[in-house]
Amino acid sequence: MQRCLAFADRNLKELLRDPLSYIFCLGFPLIMLVVMTLVDSSIPAEANMTIFNINNLGPGIAVFGLAFVMLFTCLNVSKDRSGSFLVRLYASPMRSSDFILGYILPAFILTLVQMVITFVCSVVIGLITGTSLNILGCLIAVIALIPLAVLFISFGLLFGTLFSEKASPGLCSIIISLSAFLGGIWFDCAATGGVMLDICNVLPFYHGTKAARAAVAMDFSGDFWLDIAITAAYALIVTVASILLFKRKMKADLS
Repeated sequence: MQRCLAFADRNLKELLRDPLSYIFCLGFPLIMLVVMTLVDSSIPAEANMTIFNINNLGPGIAVFGLAFVMLFTCLNVSKDRSGSFLVRLYASPMRSSDFILGYILPAFILTLVQMVITFVCSVVIGLITGTSLNILGCLIAVIALIPLAVLFISFGLLFGTLFSEKASPGLCSIIISLSAFLGGIWFDCAATGGVMLDICNVLPFYHGTKAARAAVAMDFSGDFWLDIAITAAYALIVTVASILLFKRKMKADLS
């Protein structure tokens, strides 16, 4: 366990050492909160468009921010592999579980900090704009988003294991785009209906956004638990796949 924590500490420092992690994981989501709040204030009331109201926007931005943690997890893993850092560590007494948890734990801490900051800023914006957010609901939303956070981190581990430092960010950008446009963050998927809604329902991002918004509203009467179950199932599948592939790559590098 000490080896795992030491490796996790090193990876956390690597994440914090990169200024881009502050820009994309913390700064960019907060900027989007402010910008889209300004957009919402300019939308006429008769348009009846509520997607950018802070009680909907806050949970959506929290989901959007998780995707960037995936990107930096992916870069961290792929850099270590391309620089032969991991190959040298394979000769140490560390086990594969130490490496995997060493990458997952610091990314998970970063997601928790990111979500808390996003919801705190959402509450502040709500006070400024006259929209009251339930603090307990925001806390429940953070908990509800944990399966989605694990999913994004596992995607980062998976892509970082399979692809090079140059190729993996491009694949992560595809997931970031999918989570943004098919997660119901920028538009009301339910209002579009048809094939678009069917696609959104198949993927986990929309369910994560729905669960977070339901938690903020303290409304658990709908599909809240189903949404949680779907994101948790995706997280479990991708996490298991990333662990198995990492172990396989580790054995291949040692042979």
